[in-house]
Amino acid sequence: MDKLVERESPTRSPLVAAPALAVQFFLIPLAVVGVTVLVYAGFRSMLTDDRTPQDYLAEIRAGGTNRRWPAAYELSRLMSDPKVRADRTLTPALVAAYDAAKEDDPRVRRYLALAIGRLDPPLPANAVASLTEALHDPDSEARITAIWALGSSGDPSVATTLQPLFQTDDAGIRKMVVYALGALPGDAQVVTLRTALADSAPDVRWNAAVALARHDSREGVPILRQMLDRSYVEQTVKRDVAQNQDIDPVADVMISGVRAAAALRDPSLRPSIQTLSQQDRSMKVRQAALEALKDMEAAALN
Repeated sequence: MDKLVERESPTRSPLVAAPALAVQFFLIPLAVVGVTVLVYAGFRSMLTDDRTPQDYLAEIRAGGTNRRWPAAYELSRLMSDPKVRADRTLTPALVAAYDAAKEDDPRVRRYLALAIGRLDPPLPANAVASLTEALHDPDSEARITAIWALGSSGDPSVATTLQPLFQTDDAGIRKMVVYALGALPGDAQVVTLRTALADSAPDVRWNAAVALARHDSREGVPILRQMLDRSYVEQTVKRDVAQNQDIDPVADVMISGVRAAAALRDPSLRPSIQTLSQQDRSMKVRQAALEALKDMEAAALN
């Protein structure tokens, strides 16, 4: 459940950047990221062409059953290109395709939601309305990708729509709701994020702590401290990863905590970051810690 959920100009502050950048700070539920990763290796090798977004949209509208969802996947992948997603003329066609796919293969809707969510915010009202309607989709992963896309909308009013969804028993939905609420501007969602700090699912608690840091709240600092503790994370993260995949879920959690701590600039977290920069076994974690220390030092001088 990536998502669930998808990067921007280096001149933008990570705490105020568009939600498309939020993956640098949040633990996107695997329902979003995983759906893409699982098909990437096998399918990408079959589609190495130079088709445009319009070509893929035409394939989605008129292609056969086994061609529409791959086209939607490729379109969502193509939307990671800043030049492509900045093209506002794509928005009406994407929303129309999304609406027309209600009775189609659920994968078409999932990938189209990812494509819409990768548009530069703010999303137009009709896109927000279509994604909001999809929150009632019978396919849970379609709901998750819709939540992710709404989190990327840049529309603070979306928070009031998403907050009730946190009451679900589905931990995957709760993870994505917390992620989306953290990515949205405004403070209406802070109460829900505080509640999520005590959630039974570690991923939800971690997302909540990072989300609160994004909103300049130190209430999640105890959770962030846990995220910087390798022994704790290794005991908590139980995900099987294939040997040939360049994925380290433990490091991903720790890096998210490091970046959130740096953005929050809480001095009580600095010793943990300093230790990680020197001793952690993951070079990715060390590098993130070094960058965090540099950012914290620069902020202290300003």
